[in-house]
Amino acid sequence: MECNTRHHRDHQRKHSDMGLRILLVDDEQEFVETLSERLQMRDMDTHAVFDGKAALEQVQSHPPQVMIVDLKMPGMDGIQVLRQVRQTHPFVRVIVLTGHGSEQDRKNCMDLGASAYFYKPVDIDELTAAIQESPENGPPSPSSPEPFDPSFDTGGGRT
Repeated sequence: MECNTRHHRDHQRKHSDMGLRILLVDDEQEFVETLSERLQMRDMDTHAVFDGKAALEQVQSHPPQVMIVDLKMPGMDGIQVLRQVRQTHPFVRVIVLTGHGSEQDRKNCMDLGASAYFYKPVDIDELTAAIQESPENGPPSPSSPEPFDPSFDTGGGRT
């Protein structure tokens, strides 16, 4: 038990030195991996999942400070994810990215509480600025100080 506790403390310390925790949600694995690498170069702790259901599970177990979600995904789309996250974790900042969205989609997302809405390909500096504008860029909440759980892996893991 002591070994597990020590490992947990070391894991927490390692991640507390990193910047913002970002959850990336997109069914395009190559895009997510590239975006993750670019955000990590800017001292952001990223974790990727590839569908809406996995995103909601991750938010429930280890809420991020910011979630970047694709609008169009098979199964649960970005609007459904946004709606659920706003209801259950209103402190999580949600940024929507899309390659196929319309002006009406943008309006719907913003009305549902999205912090920002970008079209792919997104300018990394604009996305970074939107992430850092977050008033929630401190700890996500007193009840959820944990960093991402690296054992929670939906095939993408930490990228």
